[in-house]
Amino acid sequence: MINNNPSMQKAIQLFLSQHIKPQQPILLALSGGLDSCVLLHLLATAKHTIPFNLYAMHVHHGLSANANQWAEFCQQQCDLLNVSLTIAHVNVEQHTKLGIEAAARQLRYEALFDYRLNEIVPDFIVTAHHQDDQAETLLLQLFRGAGVKGLASMAAIDKSRRILRPLLEVSRLSLQDYATQHGIKWCDDESNNNLHYERNFVRHEVLPIIEGRNPAIKTVLARSASHLAEANDLLNDLALIDAASFMLDNSLCLQALAELDLARAKNLLRFWFANNQLEMPSAEQLAEITQQLFNAKADAKIDIQLSQKNQSQHLSLKRFQQRAYLIMAKNIQSFDLTWNGEPDLNLPNGGQLIFKQVVGAGLALKFGMTKLRISQRNGGESFKPNGLRPTRTLKHLLQEANIPPWQRDYLPLIYWQDTLAFVPGIGISHELQAGENEPGLEIIWQF
Repeated sequence: MINNNPSMQKAIQLFLSQHIKPQQPILLALSGGLDSCVLLHLLATAKHTIPFNLYAMHVHHGLSANANQWAEFCQQQCDLLNVSLTIAHVNVEQHTKLGIEAAARQLRYEALFDYRLNEIVPDFIVTAHHQDDQAETLLLQLFRGAGVKGLASMAAIDKSRRILRPLLEVSRLSLQDYATQHGIKWCDDESNNNLHYERNFVRHEVLPIIEGRNPAIKTVLARSASHLAEANDLLNDLALIDAASFMLDNSLCLQALAELDLARAKNLLRFWFANNQLEMPSAEQLAEITQQLFNAKADAKIDIQLSQKNQSQHLSLKRFQQRAYLIMAKNIQSFDLTWNGEPDLNLPNGGQLIFKQVVGAGLALKFGMTKLRISQRNGGESFKPNGLRPTRTLKHLLQEANIPPWQRDYLPLIYWQDTLAFVPGIGISHELQAGENEPGLEIIWQF
């Protein structure tokens, strides 16, 4: 990272050389404020030494009467430094549950991650978060009762999100000094003085009081965040070890999970949720989740809704035969389709059927397998996939095959004429199965 030393340009060149490759495109999040304007100057200077491609994006939220002026200012600064700028307009809901500040931040990141210019996708998004931001973030997370992951605050490099933050060890005062020395101009956002926003209250009211007693508090807090980031990495390493033993196809073995210490089990659950881009549950919610997963009766139906980050969708946490699953909610729709020989067929509920001609398996083509009818379950169906066993209800066959209940709701049934010919996960009607050397039609259900 960059230290508070006179050679900020050399320091950022070192940082970039460690994390980017020649000719890689990187995208600067340019607000027009002091921090991002200094970083624009630093990056524009560094690219003369390090061969990377620099682009910038300004997100126009339209929340301030000065928003148009800020966009024009950013364009002027990029023109001076020969940097391509994209101005993205977003509409922030005024009465969102997230709050205006959080909603604007979410839209800003969505615009940055969606950036495309002549099919160019940046390898990294570069933000101007600095040491003061890191200290404020740590305090805010403490006030919210965050765990180790939250207290670790921001990382200098976040590979999973393609974010670089090269200024995390630079104070705002150092950035001001650099701007003065190089004649860099910037815009001041009047909302930064609004104490209604919690971060502004911490910045203008809380930290100055603490600095009066401990002038180095921002450096100390940033260092604590770094220590917590290391601890969080160790917790992730432990979760990876546990996941290798307990996780299969994004499901968790509850019997093995229950044998862990409760803190270790919760750590694995947090890791699992994070890997599925879920909002992290509160301590109370996590306690309730573990209670239901471990202590509910074996036949109890568990359906816990968990929201995905930055999305309106949610996943359902379900339990089936001592395993926990995260299932995307899908609409259950009635359908009645006809297959006319195409290689694949999309179903209204989001699944897909794939058809392949094979030998010695599948539906026997000798019966003329054309115009197969495909519909959803209605209940009461009977099926006989094994000629040596009696006809049984489809409900019992699905239970016997250990097909999870939520998959049964979406299961497509394939009919030939009026005969139930094929049920995914169960098999083919015994009288319609292709013989050893006979051509057959194999059907695969992807869900």
